[in-house]
Amino acid sequence: MDLQPSEEHLAFQRTVREFAMAELAPHTEEWDLAGCLPVPVIHAMGDLGLFGLPFPEEWGGGGGDFLSLCLAIEEIGRVDQSVGITLSAGVGLGATPVFRYGSDEQRRRWLPDLVRGRTLGAFGLTEPDGGSDAQATRTRATPDGDGWVINGEKAFITNSGTPITSIITLTAATGTQQVTAFIVPAGSPGLVVEPAPRKLGWHASDTHNLALVDCRVGGDAQLGETGAGFSNFRSILDDGRIAIAALAVGCAQACLDHSLEYAKQRNAFGGPIGRFQAVAFAVADLSVSVENARNLTYKAAWCKDSEQPYRQAAAMAKLYATETAVNATRVATQIFGGFGFMEESPVARLYRDAKILEIGEGTSEIQRLVIARGLGLPVS
Repeated sequence: MDLQPSEEHLAFQRTVREFAMAELAPHTEEWDLAGCLPVPVIHAMGDLGLFGLPFPEEWGGGGGDFLSLCLAIEEIGRVDQSVGITLSAGVGLGATPVFRYGSDEQRRRWLPDLVRGRTLGAFGLTEPDGGSDAQATRTRATPDGDGWVINGEKAFITNSGTPITSIITLTAATGTQQVTAFIVPAGSPGLVVEPAPRKLGWHASDTHNLALVDCRVGGDAQLGETGAGFSNFRSILDDGRIAIAALAVGCAQACLDHSLEYAKQRNAFGGPIGRFQAVAFAVADLSVSVENARNLTYKAAWCKDSEQPYRQAAAMAKLYATETAVNATRVATQIFGGFGFMEESPVARLYRDAKILEIGEGTSEIQRLVIARGLGLPVS
């Protein structure tokens, strides 16, 4: 098993890095302060082919592998975590459910714009009373003539209220112990996109709660088989965990980059602070953690690309990489000292952005549960 990206991968990674530095870096602070998704940049990422990376060319995609997507998310997230999660969710939670479980008609209708970054899709799984317990779905879909009527609520849904949101795929109970997935087009009567909440971080990422009040969709809105909604969406989360791990690696790498640069240029007591073991060892430990997180993430992507079982690898990568990212922001802020506490500092923004990485796409506790069960432990 060779976890080293190929020369083609590395060339692609350099292209994305150059794009991120030129098109994102000059505006990241501005977007964070405005708290608004930069739609023109999303379109530019689509033009670069980032939203279509893992999809076949017949649906407008690039025919690439999952590692390429992880490299792109890592590089975008290294500069702007909000834009990074927009890419990750747009691909993994927006387009992938339609590609993997949709009919050919659903694919023809929605995929071309999703994979080109012309539109964004959202993924409605979490509910106010059902986060980690995703099977506790209270949203209900009731047959009505040749369609369905959906009632319920969804919480913390990324990309659900942007000007370019086209669809929301969501789960709803269709019977006792039966959960089915549906595609709800944006703007459907009865679909209420609630005001954006105030968030600790990811300020430029779009997040909304949703209410479905007698929201009627046609019979062609069902996504996949009746009763397969939860199992299908759970497999989507396995992919998403690798992507979030890549986003976390980007965050941790950015902290390492900023810490190393600051340790060299910041002078105290007659020289650069990097000469002190307290600082130097903290940076050294951070470098080791970033390397380990990246290796776990690339291994999980390799398992997926090689069609090997990857649920365990995805959970390990997500757990380790996200906890590494949170720790990396703490270390970087400490190295920056008082400057790290100022909002003008890039590490302050990373500090705010990082915490959600341990929560979204399955909390750290859920990852430990998945890993423990994978080891054969009867944990509940």
